Amino acid sequence: MSRGYISIGSNIDKDKHIPASLDALNVHFGKLSISSIYESVPIGFIGNTFYNLVVGFNSQLKVKEVAKILHQIELDNGRTRDSQKFSSRTLDLDLILYDALVINDGTLELPRDEIERYAFVLEPLAEIAPNLKHPISSLTYTNLWKAFDKTNLDQQRILPT
Repeated sequence: MSRGYISIGSNIDKDKHIPASLDALNVHFGKLSISSIYESVPIGFIGNTFYNLVVGFNSQLKVKEVAKILHQIELDNGRTRDSQKFSSRTLDLDLILYDALVINDGTLELPRDEIERYAFVLEPLAEIAPNLKHPISSLTYTNLWKAFDKTNLDQQRILPT
């Protein structure tokens, strides 16, 4: 059994797409560990605020199969593949960790570098997996969050799940 973590984000119909994604993930992976929801401003473009959270799950699937499921859930929620990296979206599901796998093959990157770059990924991850260690740095997510530069941080915890 493998343990994975998914970063979830939405800024288009977020009150619809976040619950829909949690329902779909529950169907595919069963019981989820779910962080609080954080509201944050877009990074790299102007748009509506995002809701972001992280969920943990257990699975016996291979990592590429999990990635395909996440891709399909995004499509089922109106995500289009012609959007730019920094743009509004109905749903963004990123597999950020899968056990201690380290992969960067052009289609899949684990652990995702967003963990250490963006508060909207790191803070909810530290909330649900505080003592888990980053597979490369070996630092806990609590320690990474404590060391994170919070200057100009425009993010707030809004909803416990």
